[in-house]
Amino acid sequence: MQIILLGAPGAGKGTQAKFISDHLSIPQISTGDMLRASVSKGTELGLKAKVLMEKGELVPDDLILDLVKDRISEKDCANGFLFDGFPRTLDQANALKDKGIKIDCVIEIMVDDDEIIQRMSGRRVHTASGRTYHIKYNPPKQENIDDETGEPLIQRPDDNEETVRKRLAIYHDQTSPLVDFYKKSSLVQNGNKYIEVNGVGDIATIQEQIKKAL
Repeated sequence: MQIILLGAPGAGKGTQAKFISDHLSIPQISTGDMLRASVSKGTELGLKAKVLMEKGELVPDDLILDLVKDRISEKDCANGFLFDGFPRTLDQANALKDKGIKIDCVIEIMVDDDEIIQRMSGRRVHTASGRTYHIKYNPPKQENIDDETGEPLIQRPDDNEETVRKRLAIYHDQTSPLVDFYKKSSLVQNGNKYIEVNGVGDIATIQEQIKKAL
């Protein structure tokens, strides 16, 4: 299966991407990983991307799409692939279609913004070990103190409420047209399915929804 996985920051997309990848034995492909791999291998496209990245410029969609075509032609994609965080925009989705890259299924992990804000703004981290807590769902024994070392926990800058709201606004602005595009295409293209999965609940329940949908 050739799948696109969508979901707002904090919706649990990373966890479910790994589950789908393992469940179907298909690689999980993100543009960031793909770019880094192409640059490290020194491919022609990777070298072009490296020049742009070193200048601090965005890699244009046409180059990203060429990298995608190269990546999905590799042996590990013979049985399919999972795009994680790609396409991000309507232009990229149209370019994917124009390149003749068929998508069997688009899955969106649905979580309300208020729930995401609560999830992310409640996270606390022990910097040295990477241990993560949540003030509501997984609190430390002593407020803002790591259980094992007694050292202080921090809130990452990306997790403060104002930043989370900004990230969600950008996601919705970019992704809403994308969602409409794939919902409409699922009605007219044979085999292309658009699936919404409730991302609130325990991980096993969410995974069971995805298995049934697939």
